[in-house]
Amino acid sequence: MTHGRFPRFCSRRELLWRCGAGVAGVALAHLMSRERLLAAPARTDTPSPLAPRDPHFPATAKAVISIFCYGGVSQVDTFDPKPELLRRQGEAMKGKGEVVVSQGHPGGLMPSPWEFRKYGQCGMDVSSLFPHVGGMVDDIAFVRSMYARSNDHAPALFEMNTGSVLPGHPSMGSWVTYGLGTENQNLPAFIVFTDPRGGPIGGAPNWGNGYMPAAYQGTQFRSMGDPIVDLKPPEGMSPARQRRMLDYLARLNEVHRRRNPEDTELSARIASYELAYRMQTHALDAVGVESESAATKKLYGLDEPVTEYFGRQCLMARRLVERGVRFVQLYSGGGNFQASWDAHWDIEENHGLHARETDQPIAGLLRDLKSRGLLDSTLVLWHGEFGRMPISQRMTGRDHNPYGFTVWMAGGGVKGGTVVGATDEYGYRAEENRKSVHDLHATMLHLLGMDHEKLTWFHNGRNMRLTDVHGVVMKEILR
Repeated sequence: MTHGRFPRFCSRRELLWRCGAGVAGVALAHLMSRERLLAAPARTDTPSPLAPRDPHFPATAKAVISIFCYGGVSQVDTFDPKPELLRRQGEAMKGKGEVVVSQGHPGGLMPSPWEFRKYGQCGMDVSSLFPHVGGMVDDIAFVRSMYARSNDHAPALFEMNTGSVLPGHPSMGSWVTYGLGTENQNLPAFIVFTDPRGGPIGGAPNWGNGYMPAAYQGTQFRSMGDPIVDLKPPEGMSPARQRRMLDYLARLNEVHRRRNPEDTELSARIASYELAYRMQTHALDAVGVESESAATKKLYGLDEPVTEYFGRQCLMARRLVERGVRFVQLYSGGGNFQASWDAHWDIEENHGLHARETDQPIAGLLRDLKSRGLLDSTLVLWHGEFGRMPISQRMTGRDHNPYGFTVWMAGGGVKGGTVVGATDEYGYRAEENRKSVHDLHATMLHLLGMDHEKLTWFHNGRNMRLTDVHGVVMKEILR
């Protein structure tokens, strides 16, 4: 060590102090790097945030189709028969403590206006609302003991979609695309179709990226016409000119990215421009159901006005997962009350309408996936945000019920013809083998080959998960 022109020797104590400080500095730098508190080193390339990634372990499912029946489907009128409601019709529900309702006007116990009968070799009980789905029960696992945390639509929607009742968290489609990327770089990894009558309460945060980069958010497609508004370039814009503009923009963005390596949003933004350019060709083909055979269109119900809109969405979902899209979400029901499954006034009119719209298309989707060899690798998840009360509301309706409801899964490694859990004798509360929304999410990720405890994103000083600090895989439904 030198000081000026002359060598300077330090004492033994000073030498030990300087060495100790150096070791501490190395340790501090390691800790800060591990906690992502240091700027990332500049990179010389722009990797796609949606590049395919290996799962944690061998997966049985490669893609997910989420059928979200927004508004809250009544479990006691669909897949969870309760004869006790008929025997005690009109009586008060006793022995369950305080009954908490959402919008008031509670009445007595109300039996289902639909009959149940057994379907399939497994002898599953399904109501006459879903005869076509009933024909597929040997491929379906029913979870009759689900429960959620909120009886209000927005927080319940957020919980089912993101694992949290609060907005601002990544949706399950975002977690899946973050964990696995996508097999088709010409289409979004996560695509959402909303009901023509409107979107769900809470809007885009239901399929948002939350605190993750924007590349992982869901992309809304339309059922008719161009799948995305302004997808086509303006008149007079040639492909060559558009390519030159994008190349120039990419060079400017790359310069900015190199100067700001800590900006995690920029790489996603650069990739999104290129994806939008490629989608001009590939998106129209992916949703072009007109090329399908007449028999296939009939299978999905495209030949009938009542089933045409949802049948078209189900058929497009099959075409998208067939082309490598990782996560597709379809919403049945939009807006408020009767336009959705939110049957506060008349359960028979409300559920009768929405079941007629969706029963044949959903069964057609399962049959089509199975015939093409895609059901084994595609997880189909049917669910709402909560269920409905076994007591009446305004005489003929039913109020919200997050305490016990039914979801089902098919394909992707699910053991069909299975029933998990049970609600009480009225269908009010999940009592046997209760399953939370976190358990549902953990199971979905497991089927996709991901450990829900290891799939994390560092945010606000800790590793965040879709399942937060909860979640147990439902091994009962695994093949």
